[in-house]
Amino acid sequence: MSETIVLDPTSESAPATRTRLARPSSLEGQTIGLLDISKPRGDVFLDEIERQLIDRGATVRRYKKPTFSKPAPVDLRHEIATQCTLVIEALAD
Repeated sequence: MSETIVLDPTSESAPATRTRLARPSSLEGQTIGLLDISKPRGDVFLDEIERQLIDRGATVRRYKKPTFSKPAPVDLRHEIATQCTLVIEALAD
């Protein structure tokens, strides 16, 4: 696995380095969380992604942040982490 530098737009003092996880060989049977960050038209993007994921055999769960200007609340992050095997976050305007 290669290491990836993740730049966090929320006042980080040094970029985090994380090892990428292996991609699943198939989406069949995966539970995929779609996180709408509450920017305009993010839901439109996620509606199409949801349709395509379901066509490929995935189960989809939808989540939405209360506001795009702050990180997701801890309880929402925990819910996503415990209920999903993969996550897609939507950024759109």
